Amino acid sequence: MAVCEQTEDPAQARLRACGCSFCRAHNTRTTSDPHGSVDIRADDWTLVQFYRFGTGTADFVICSRCGVYIGAVGDTEASVRAVINTNCLDDRAAFTRDPAPVDHDGETASGRLARRAAHWTPAT
Repeated sequence: MAVCEQTEDPAQARLRACGCSFCRAHNTRTTSDPHGSVDIRADDWTLVQFYRFGTGTADFVICSRCGVYIGAVGDTEASVRAVINTNCLDDRAAFTRDPAPVDHDGETASGRLARRAAHWTPAT
């Protein structure tokens, strides 16, 4: 379960739809709030899988029971940051904006970490 504290109304939250094969397969609608906070919790952590691919700069959090992509967590120079797939939230219907397509192919690892530090949500 992801517990998100957002500083903006979910209806106004900027949603993204990554174009990579993983995100397309999961039909993601991710969001983050650099001024909010996120805490990913599980009643049973044995049911949670962490998957690291690509640049190896983030752990993708997946429910091993149902296969749902919950979000991604990564370290930046300043702190741990996360992005959440709104499709896994109980209040997912409140996120009404259409997701903007994004493509991170060709992004350097340092550029990726800088983008996450600036835009992803601080995580605990």
